[in-house]
Amino acid sequence: MSSKISRMNTPVTRLPTPEEVAALSPQQVLEQAQEVCAHLQHQLDWFKRQLFGQKSEKRLPDVSPGQMSLGELFQTLTTQPVNGQAVAAHSRQPRKPKDEDSDTLGFFDAERVPVEVIDIANPEIEGLRPDQYNIIGYKDSYRLAQRPGSYVVLHYRRTQIKLLDDSVLCCPPAPTGVIDGSRADVSFLVGLIIDKLAYHLPLYRQHQRLLDAGFKLSRQWLIQLMQQTAALLEPVYEAQLASVRASRVKAMDETPIKAGQSGAGRLKAAYFWPVYGEQDEICFPYCESRRSEHVTQILGLDITADAVLLSDGYTAYAKYAEKTGLTHAQCWAHSRRYFFEAKDAEPDASAEALEQIGALYAVEVQLRELALKGQKKREYRQEHSKPLVERFFAWVTQQFGRQGLLPSSPLTKALNYVRERRCGLEVFLLDPDVPIDTNHLERALRAIPMGRRNWLFCWTELGAKQIGILQSLITTCRLQRIDPYTYLVDVLQRIGQHPASAVAQLTPRQWKQHFAANPLRSDLDRVPHK
Repeated sequence: MSSKISRMNTPVTRLPTPEEVAALSPQQVLEQAQEVCAHLQHQLDWFKRQLFGQKSEKRLPDVSPGQMSLGELFQTLTTQPVNGQAVAAHSRQPRKPKDEDSDTLGFFDAERVPVEVIDIANPEIEGLRPDQYNIIGYKDSYRLAQRPGSYVVLHYRRTQIKLLDDSVLCCPPAPTGVIDGSRADVSFLVGLIIDKLAYHLPLYRQHQRLLDAGFKLSRQWLIQLMQQTAALLEPVYEAQLASVRASRVKAMDETPIKAGQSGAGRLKAAYFWPVYGEQDEICFPYCESRRSEHVTQILGLDITADAVLLSDGYTAYAKYAEKTGLTHAQCWAHSRRYFFEAKDAEPDASAEALEQIGALYAVEVQLRELALKGQKKREYRQEHSKPLVERFFAWVTQQFGRQGLLPSSPLTKALNYVRERRCGLEVFLLDPDVPIDTNHLERALRAIPMGRRNWLFCWTELGAKQIGILQSLITTCRLQRIDPYTYLVDVLQRIGQHPASAVAQLTPRQWKQHFAANPLRSDLDRVPHK
């Protein structure tokens, strides 16, 4: 369930009151105290791992008891008070009236910014002799472009001529851009998106980099470019989401995001609900909460025959499966995670569970090495994985009959988790197209938690929706082994002329088949790099 899983989702066991103690025997008081201590120790160990431990769930050898914990150093640290400092109020400069006849070099420093000149020939001079026309000057237009790691200004110098026969002045029009009237070249638009969402560079840092490079522009302009570009790509995203919905086997999860204000200085907790299709496509729909009805809202009620939804143990997915009648498969990686969290409280039993689940994953490694598909893959799982699953659940039943296993023990919670979800955990044995876990989805959605550490939040709900649109296409490009820069440069130029009825051809998976061999390029690629 990605990074938002709450391991400590049960209330802390409280100590009995003096009145309750008086009614208990000394042995019962001791047992309750031991249970409380064990529960609190488990919580303490969990929090220490989150702060100082490795985030990996690999089984590591125990650390030497003589090694000091990093947390122990906190005892020697003192908190220094932070003195308040008054900050001057912001005052906005009055906006200067725009002069239509003024030079258009005002948005960059021509002495510091490299400028590439592109000459556009006047089509009217084709077939004319030099003595039939005079070049009387040039009309200039400028567009901001980007090469990887650098910014460039494209200088379009359009030849303006006067025909001597009839004294008519003519000049070719300025090239049209992806966004009408914008100074941003398609290469700059795509570079802006890739830097923010693929390399997690917030817009305010990109804005500072532009200022340092000699450009004079506002951060609001960059935000508007992102919004306009996301609006252009939204039909492509919707077509991809429809393709994912049509998949027979889908994986789904949810991951939190801060979006929109809930008060002064406070942001709402919202969610992306990533859904992964069987053709290696992923979409990040945005919803304002984690309520179960969002699953129906995203996937719809029109499901394909023999459809399977693979997820973690969140009840929202079980409710959707019950409502639609599809098969609900459960993730073994999430089951394993509960036993991993119990290894401090019950090391021997947890180690046994991890060993048995590890044997299942060893079979999956063999399947990948043998490259088995379809019926052969199903038969291999029936022969090798099914006995391991039966042995594991027999061991689970045996553990419940063991003496001394407390109801609040982390191991008990892990055992209950897998026992209640046995049917879903066994789906992969019968359906060869169902993965054993949602790790493929977890890997694909990592872009959201990684970006969240850099750009922190989406200021508005619309901003979160736009992040989901752009990130869906970029991440799917990675899954399809497509360069996101090449794809977006082509699609943004193509989408204005492409038939709306065939918009699905512009999704990364289909674009790879139809247009990847000869993609449209930016004018920047026609300029020799100096």
